[in-house]
Amino acid sequence: MLTPHDDYPIHQTPLPIAHTLSGSQSHYDRYWFNGYPSDGSFFFAVAMGHYPNRGVIDGALSVVVDGVQRSVYVSGRMPLDRATSVGPMRIEVVEPLRTIRVVVDENDHGISGDITFHASTFAVEEPRQTTSREGRVQMDSTRLTQWGRWSGWLKVNGRRIDLDPSTTYATRDRSWGERAVSGLSPVNAAPVMPQIAFMWAPLHFSSFCLHAMAFERGDGYRWMEAARYVPHLPTADAPTWGEDPSEHLNGFDLDLTWKRGTREMNTARLSMNRLDGSPIEVEFEPIFSFRMRGIGYHHPEFGHGSVHGELRVGGEELHLDTLDPRDYTMIHVQTLSRLKSNVGEGMGVLEQLFIGEHRPTGLAGLVDGFGA
Repeated sequence: MLTPHDDYPIHQTPLPIAHTLSGSQSHYDRYWFNGYPSDGSFFFAVAMGHYPNRGVIDGALSVVVDGVQRSVYVSGRMPLDRATSVGPMRIEVVEPLRTIRVVVDENDHGISGDITFHASTFAVEEPRQTTSREGRVQMDSTRLTQWGRWSGWLKVNGRRIDLDPSTTYATRDRSWGERAVSGLSPVNAAPVMPQIAFMWAPLHFSSFCLHAMAFERGDGYRWMEAARYVPHLPTADAPTWGEDPSEHLNGFDLDLTWKRGTREMNTARLSMNRLDGSPIEVEFEPIFSFRMRGIGYHHPEFGHGSVHGELRVGGEELHLDTLDPRDYTMIHVQTLSRLKSNVGEGMGVLEQLFIGEHRPTGLAGLVDGFGA
């Protein structure tokens, strides 16, 4: 089937663009963003995904302010032309790899906004994330990460929050490939305890950013890791793609402890070395944790790729001081943190998704909290 994109020389297979090379229901193409001010008074995240083999487009905007995380979810039938619009939500690529606009129109759930991402770094390509079980692909994806600033405004329950680009940090990723989505057909595989240990730290400093990520097995073996020192763009119009100016580092160490009875960080210290041998030591001072459920991750109703017909819009409120951090849908978090280091002060998040055992940090069981 032809679509307008077939007029562009972007084909990677003999098929029209609307036809995916893989027939897997796990095939996806996704935008993701977060944002927060230098005073740590609020946090927000945005996501939108296409799932062409499921016929689904979905998205969400979630904001934490005054101890409450409020979310609006949208899901609908995926447009064949791959338009990035569903219900009240749309994403506009103003300038690829530099300027992205997100709009959420007024809706029944009291969360809206018109915000624009402005890149302050090169877009870096992370190592390919590939894992399988018994010969079946569980994940095979490519992802870019980019740091920037936000302008625009959000409105939450009638309260307007203006985003000052001089003080509002932005991070985004863009990923595609195959990754588990909601409602997949069961597989007749031997039973095994699920296990994932994922950590991701995109960090902002005054003239550079740091990037650290890893997947580990239950015994602590890292089957994928990346670490980079990413300088800010020297000028506003400097290239954001092409020859990568970032410095690939030889891994990192993360000293991570948990709040008792949970899988949420208590303390974290990141250690890495520049290629010239100079050390970087970063200590995280947690402010609060954002629940990734707010943008669909492990959500019991609006999970990624879940089918809701022609169009459905929903909402949710979570009170940070009363939610159960041991709930399976709550353990995937990004912890907003102030950063103290030997290379300056900064702001950033440490994302944590730990399911199953992780012996190096003392986790056992499926979702049992530390020390439980």
